[in-house]
Amino acid sequence: MIKTRTGIHQPHILNAHMSVKVGVQFSAVFVAAMILFLSCTSSDKQQDIPFQKENFVDWKTTGGDNANTKYSSLDQINKENVQNLEVVWEYRTGDNTDQSTIQANPIVVNGVMFISSPSLKIIALDAKTGEEKWVFDAEGPEHQNRGVVYWEGEADDRILFTRGSYLYALNAESGKPIRSFGENGRVDLRKNLDREPWQELSVSSTSPGILFKDLLVMGSRVPEGPQQYAPGHIRAYNVITGEVEWIFHTIPHPGEPGYETWPENAWQVSGGANSWGGMSLDEEREIVFVPTGAPSYHFYGGDRIGSNRFSTSVIALDANTGELIWDFQTIRHDIWDYDLPTRPNLITVNKDGEFIDAVAQVTKTGMVYVLNRESGKSLFPIEEMPVPASSLIGEEAWPTQPIPVKPEPFSRQGLNIEDLTDLSPKKNAWARAEFEKFSARGLYDPPGTGEGTIFMPGLHGGAWWGGASVDPGTGILYINANNIPYVISMVETEGLHANMSSYGEYVYTATCAACHGIDRQGVAPAPGLIDIKDRLTEEEVTSIIQEGRGVMPAMASVVDNDLNALLAYLFEKEREIAESGGDNEKVMSPYIHQNYYQFRDDEEYPAIKPPWGTLNAIDLNRGEILWQVPLGEYKELTERGIPPTGTQNLGGPINTAGGLIFIAATRDKMFRAFDKDTGEILWEKELETGAFATPSTYEIDGKQYIALGVGGNCKYCSEGHSGRLSNPTSDLFVVFALPD
Repeated sequence: MIKTRTGIHQPHILNAHMSVKVGVQFSAVFVAAMILFLSCTSSDKQQDIPFQKENFVDWKTTGGDNANTKYSSLDQINKENVQNLEVVWEYRTGDNTDQSTIQANPIVVNGVMFISSPSLKIIALDAKTGEEKWVFDAEGPEHQNRGVVYWEGEADDRILFTRGSYLYALNAESGKPIRSFGENGRVDLRKNLDREPWQELSVSSTSPGILFKDLLVMGSRVPEGPQQYAPGHIRAYNVITGEVEWIFHTIPHPGEPGYETWPENAWQVSGGANSWGGMSLDEEREIVFVPTGAPSYHFYGGDRIGSNRFSTSVIALDANTGELIWDFQTIRHDIWDYDLPTRPNLITVNKDGEFIDAVAQVTKTGMVYVLNRESGKSLFPIEEMPVPASSLIGEEAWPTQPIPVKPEPFSRQGLNIEDLTDLSPKKNAWARAEFEKFSARGLYDPPGTGEGTIFMPGLHGGAWWGGASVDPGTGILYINANNIPYVISMVETEGLHANMSSYGEYVYTATCAACHGIDRQGVAPAPGLIDIKDRLTEEEVTSIIQEGRGVMPAMASVVDNDLNALLAYLFEKEREIAESGGDNEKVMSPYIHQNYYQFRDDEEYPAIKPPWGTLNAIDLNRGEILWQVPLGEYKELTERGIPPTGTQNLGGPINTAGGLIFIAATRDKMFRAFDKDTGEILWEKELETGAFATPSTYEIDGKQYIALGVGGNCKYCSEGHSGRLSNPTSDLFVVFALPD
């Protein structure tokens, strides 16, 4: 165990529905921990699950394997020696900017590590030494990338990755494009979506696809706001040719299952229901498991009345053909942006003495849905919870939502006045006064007008894209989680339209205001645009609009008169512009959101009681939380005598046969190893900035290594505020091992 200036870190065992109390006595926590630990240990001995350890040695794919276990059977680094970990090599990509970050999970194949840089260069390194082997840099927009795919073929091995609207194939040995793949080495993701005109669609991908034989099954990132929509259909590409082999329509076409749960023309105009967090694969059953997100527009569904089947769902597809096997919808008619944000974990559980192959899907809402892998049936009872109706004109919130009885939620759900911050009486009084302004009717309170509606958990979890890790031998799932409330407020656009000064303002409101604010002041992490003419040229803004950048997807449908009008409005220039877009005039949503921010106090700490970030161990055999501990700390609060509160966290954990959980993810710049039996911190290392990526572990010549991308820039750590809680950016990959 490592001592820091705050003393030895001990686990804080938390109740899933309770806050950690400032001033909790260590003895009580210790006793609770030991009782829980002993009970878990005795029961776990009866729940050992047979699995093949040799299948969990390599890290050839994002998440370690196609089942997304994020588990390694390597145990050279273990509880007894983890405190001896040291840096063995570092590599800088050389393309750090003030907006960049790293989210990539390194993969290692035949001693070569493949990574993506902040600007989306693809790089091959000697995994033992960090020596650079090759670099490929394609032209295109810069955005998050969470990893690449390695394919082994008879003639060549390939690296597949996405940048902007394109899927690329590279020779894994040389880094050169495979010119026979698609059109000169790349495939346009906007094509073959059964939606025209394809040139006006905005489609990209931040997560790698899943490989099945010679097929790469791909999801996508599409616009979420009130603008022209792109559908989130699932496609399988031939790895050799780049041709689309099959497509599954997540917004059903006429005659397809689920068509009746959408408006009649939804298949032609609706968007979203996309899989942006990645997929998992049961290789033996040849089933791909697809988690999807909300339909667009995420916060108003008056134009998509119905349950919207296949959105915010787990979908099981035949990996050979794309045919539907089963689907399970976690949110019906999603109007909260409660996307399924990450790949599900495939695991075998011991349910009442019977081994069952299951799919475990963690969610933004803090729930875990544990489903039978073959049938999609929940292994635990599901209750239909009545939820509030919407107050927005034209909106019809679905009257009930499916809630698993077990496992209990790993994040707090909903907010009441007793949950508000107790860091000081002054902060509590302020939070109470603010809270009274908002609607707070629980987890499924629909967005409304006025001061705002509380979303708890917030828009980024609960769980987020980092996802969970599972131990295939015990059936235990490890998940980091956020407890950060959000406030969102909707505004009716009819009144805005009446006061608009130009068609350019209309285009801006229809396509840009949801992220950059009605008044152009910005809705973080999207910047304000008031002074854009002082920062960027019209050519640079045009490129960002048409290609996207960072968290902003491309707005490919903003062209011709619309683009000219929008630029005139943003740059405050007079020019000849048609009064409307004619037949192509933007259709403005009846409502857009005008506020979108985290509920924080005057120092930008969450305005609720801690913990604000946690690491959780959940027994999926019984559906019980084994332990919860704070993840991360604000050292300035610890120095005030406040126990570690946890921080917002981005990126996920891995767990190993050495009895360890490795996770960075927190904004306090720490990389930590936890005892996976108790949640106790056994080792921690301060990095040069925050690491918001999932680590990897691998073995070369009998030596175990731990790799991590350190990119900083916690884009969402202070959303809607000044950004004081964000981190400097970096371009570092760092690798740890035990000394020789």
